[in-house]
Amino acid sequence: MLPHCSLLLLLCVARLLSTTSALPFEQKGFWDFAMDSMDSGGLMTMMRDEEEGSAVEEILPPDTSMCPFGCHCRLRVVQCSDLGLTEVPQNIPRDTKFLDLQNNYITELKENDFKGLTNLYGLSLRNNLISKVHPRTFVPLKHMQKLYFSKNLLTAVPKNLPASLVEIRIHENRIKKVAAGAFAGLANMNCIEMGANPIQNSGFEPGAFKGLKLNYLRISEAKLTGVPKDLPDSLHELHLDHNQIQAVELEDLSRYKNLFRLGLGYNHIRNIENGSLSFLPRLRELHLDNNRLTHVPKGLPDMKYLHVVYLHSNNIAQVGMDDFCPRGFGMKRTFYNGISLFDNPVNYWEVQPATFRCVSDRLAVQFGNYKK
Repeated sequence: MLPHCSLLLLLCVARLLSTTSALPFEQKGFWDFAMDSMDSGGLMTMMRDEEEGSAVEEILPPDTSMCPFGCHCRLRVVQCSDLGLTEVPQNIPRDTKFLDLQNNYITELKENDFKGLTNLYGLSLRNNLISKVHPRTFVPLKHMQKLYFSKNLLTAVPKNLPASLVEIRIHENRIKKVAAGAFAGLANMNCIEMGANPIQNSGFEPGAFKGLKLNYLRISEAKLTGVPKDLPDSLHELHLDHNQIQAVELEDLSRYKNLFRLGLGYNHIRNIENGSLSFLPRLRELHLDNNRLTHVPKGLPDMKYLHVVYLHSNNIAQVGMDDFCPRGFGMKRTFYNGISLFDNPVNYWEVQPATFRCVSDRLAVQFGNYKK
């Protein structure tokens, strides 16, 4: 009976590990860490080892670290969330791959808090009270790839982050300044989520992102009044929603030729200068909803791969026949599958049907009643 119970428990754990969020900026739970490890086969190997030895009680050698009091340790995952901890617990097993310390009351990270955890892949410190991080805290973590540090009291990006780091989430802190070289040496970094920090455009020092080859960056819910001009030119996704951006000027986007998705919703944008969008030849999605635009931005017909445009909740009163589609056939590589125009003062019956001649399906165009 015991082997069957162990196998059932392992299947339940595997099920938990498989339920992750597809969005890199939205953490649903600590098990988000597991997907990459499962892809590489490491976690499945650990599970197989556990299952094969489940009928025999393992005798631990005297020098083996035990599970910290109150935590749950299984398959090299140490879960210490929601325990009221005020500091990082001791006696964390040295072979730990995932360490969950979220939802506690930790205020400081000391130099030796993670000493010996050279195999650590993911660390969650989300929703603590951390305001101080020793410069050498992360030095032992030679293989860490994911660091979740959101909802704390940080005022600066922690120093000496591991060179192996691929993803960091530091949103909902108190960061007002990103110093030059803050991410130095992080050649593997792919994703940074740093929204909901009280940072202005002037808070990014020249060279703050120097050397990074990011694919994804989110600086939403900050205090930006314009599009930052010194972000990595490798970006595929840039999210600047929920800021105070007033306009998009001609050169604002000239650096970001590799963008696939641009989020500028929930700002105060009244004008997008003619020619601004011509710097984005690969753009697939453009989010300009909940702004103060009075007309459809110029240049959309020339964007060959654009297939989603959010323009709802603006002040657009008129839509021209050539606002979205080019006149010539074969000029657009992909048809639109989403255009939102609801909550604008434009009457849909006044828009010519030919306006949406490059839309895949009539249901892809969303009009609605104007209620302002």
